[in-house]
Amino acid sequence: MRYFDIGVNLSSEQFAKDRADVICRAQSAGIENMLLIGSNIDDSRQAIALAHTFNLTASAGIHPHDAKTAQGNYCETIASLASDSAVVAIGECGLDYNRDFSPREKQREVFAAQVALANKLNKPLYMHQRDAHQDFLAIVKEAEVPGVVHCFTDSGQALEAYLELGFYIGITGWLCDERRGDTLRQLLPQIPLDKLLFETDAPYLLPRNIKPKPKSRRCEPMHITHVVAQAAELYGLPVEEVANAAFNNAHKLFALEVSACD
Repeated sequence: MRYFDIGVNLSSEQFAKDRADVICRAQSAGIENMLLIGSNIDDSRQAIALAHTFNLTASAGIHPHDAKTAQGNYCETIASLASDSAVVAIGECGLDYNRDFSPREKQREVFAAQVALANKLNKPLYMHQRDAHQDFLAIVKEAEVPGVVHCFTDSGQALEAYLELGFYIGITGWLCDERRGDTLRQLLPQIPLDKLLFETDAPYLLPRNIKPKPKSRRCEPMHITHVVAQAAELYGLPVEEVANAAFNNAHKLFALEVSACD
């Protein structure tokens, strides 16, 4: 069984006291690689530094929540960060009309600029979309590079549109949430195995199918095994087949070599 967690917020203060232990627990659970998410310039720098410390990968970009703080030369700065060997994607970038922490016009401007930058650098996109499907779709249609729609929780119409564009779909512990994950569980079998990726979005979205329930609500990369197990059940396929498919997909998207099994 081989796992690649394509979404970890390792720079979060929730991991400040035990980052090395978190990585060790993940590796013991079979997680061979992780992508550390950069959500703004400073966070991207931290993600890159941590990726080098733990021999992982990272993204560099500006999240829609942080679009309002983007300075005039932000694309040049992201491009410089993306030249680092640890950086395999541009983002987390996109649109979020659910919380609207940044003005929508500014979100669209910063997202479109990062799509153009990804095209220029030939780097895949790491994307976020909440309650903004139509505007998001209009912008990503300009993408000339592959990408992943991170933490997908949208409708069947949105899923169909993203698959038609060739994007990968990132699945989190939302799938394991009996309170709000029903739509996603119904849609999951419509995601081809060759477009499937898994992520924890740690320290968020702790899978609710963990038994016994952890004392802490903090999600860790090691918990991705529960997301994959839930997905395999919904596909009606062996867990190993689903896990390995997503593992190989991550390497293909991020242009990484797949190491031989030990």
